Amino acid sequence: MFHLISKFDNFMKNLVVLGSTGSIGISTLDVVRKNKKFFKVEALIANTNYQLMIDQYEEFRPSFIYLANNEARKSFLENVRNLDKTTTVLSSEDEITSILGSEDVDIVIAAIVGFAGLKPVYNSLLNGKQVLLANKESYVVAGEFLNKITKESNSTIFPIDSEHSAIHQCLQGIESNESVSRLILTGSGGPFLRRDIADFASITPDEAIAHPVWSMGKKISVDSSTMMNKCLEIIEARWLFDIKEIDVIIHPEGIIHSLVEFNDNSVIAQLSMPDMKIPIAHALGFPEKITSGVEKLNLAQIGNLSFEEPNLQKFPAIRLAEECLKEGGSSFTILNAANEVCVDAFLEGKIGYLDIHKIISKVLDKSHITDVKEVEEFFEVDKKSRYETNAIIAVN
Repeated sequence: MFHLISKFDNFMKNLVVLGSTGSIGISTLDVVRKNKKFFKVEALIANTNYQLMIDQYEEFRPSFIYLANNEARKSFLENVRNLDKTTTVLSSEDEITSILGSEDVDIVIAAIVGFAGLKPVYNSLLNGKQVLLANKESYVVAGEFLNKITKESNSTIFPIDSEHSAIHQCLQGIESNESVSRLILTGSGGPFLRRDIADFASITPDEAIAHPVWSMGKKISVDSSTMMNKCLEIIEARWLFDIKEIDVIIHPEGIIHSLVEFNDNSVIAQLSMPDMKIPIAHALGFPEKITSGVEKLNLAQIGNLSFEEPNLQKFPAIRLAEECLKEGGSSFTILNAANEVCVDAFLEGKIGYLDIHKIISKVLDKSHITDVKEVEEFFEVDKKSRYETNAIIAVN
């Protein structure tokens, strides 16, 4: 079982929110807003959205602000009202690393999208922090390595993906993985569950980001439409829970967020409305339950819940999880890098929808899989894999 937060008490916890202006960051601050007696925002980190950062700053008054984009940082300083003398606007990633190591920081919410989240997650764990992980890509790429860091530094990785949060809740009170038969991740099936595979070649970016259940950013919405997100979640679950038997089931209503099957063939499921504030509140408050602000679940009103097996012809990305778990080593970094480049290329109109899986498969097939033992090696493999993917796209 993975290392858990040991207790939740009435002492104020200081938070750093990495990716505060994204959907997870916004939801996190919604939960904090409803539980102000427990949490203080120490730092807000984002990329370009200086307008929203101004609103967040003026409400939460953190000690530190960082916008990665230089123009956005300049605009923030020009437009923010009444900047406190006690507030520092950071200007470099090195300063963020210093904040993540500060004794004033208790919890780091890792909500940065993509491989870019690996460096701050690594530095947070290295400094013994409790990391609430929404950045699945960093854990997919380096899960086994990051687990080693948590043991050495007595840090914590706590999932706030809805599926992994659900599994964690289902496993409460279970002392040994020996009791578990398998994990079952649910997926809505995305926007193309009922679409004829013959029409997949004509899918547009606007169609791919229109998720029927969840409100998410563009990258994760495309991953959901291809079901690459389930591939990544299988890998993430493998390292989070140290369990190898992991299946996926389609559940269009998005009410059951995952299930755990035990050796006696009983199954425990976690249910809630599809809102990320539930897993965020669970992680922030564990082992207590704090206010999420999400509406109550009314099963009588919902009426029916449905399930079906995933169609692997329509959504072949799921198979890549099994292949990468078998290969191990750098295969996870290669998979993630190729997917990120392909999703960006699709959103920019450079490749078609079906090209995403084809190109990822080509990159994996031609890449040499190696063991990765140092954090710098992940960045080297990522850079090389992005170069290879872009080269294939260029001649596609």
